[in-house]
Amino acid sequence: MMACPLEERIQGDLVAALKNRDDATLSVLRMLKASIQMAATEKGRSSGLADEDVVALVRRAVKQRKEAADLYRKGGAHERAAEELEEAGILKSYLPTQMADAELELVISGVIGETGAAGPKDLGRVMSGVMKLAAGRADGKRVKEMAARLLS
Repeated sequence: MMACPLEERIQGDLVAALKNRDDATLSVLRMLKASIQMAATEKGRSSGLADEDVVALVRRAVKQRKEAADLYRKGGAHERAAEELEEAGILKSYLPTQMADAELELVISGVIGETGAAGPKDLGRVMSGVMKLAAGRADGKRVKEMAARLLS
């Protein structure tokens, strides 16, 4: 089994960053590549991960960078917070494009209709269905807020 297209893109971008002496991008992509290799080893795969697994790793890394930036900002280290946000921006380029609000609202409305959800107590069922359909193209927090609004 060969590496997934996303993993190949990351490797290509890593080589380009090395050639261009783009230290910030190079550092982020090396960290990401190491995370991918570690996850593949943990899953017992020698040939890489599926795109969904790589996207999950990238999403987790973006979240970690944003949380670290908040902590640095609260601690007064604004320069370091900016660096964390820059790294998050580099990583975001490997995530699928997010659904527009109108498209997401249609998906949520469809799931509400399919599940027969009637109120806030059904939020969990709606969230589960929407997250499966969104397939990484909608942030959970955003889905929850919109679904809660439509269920109230």
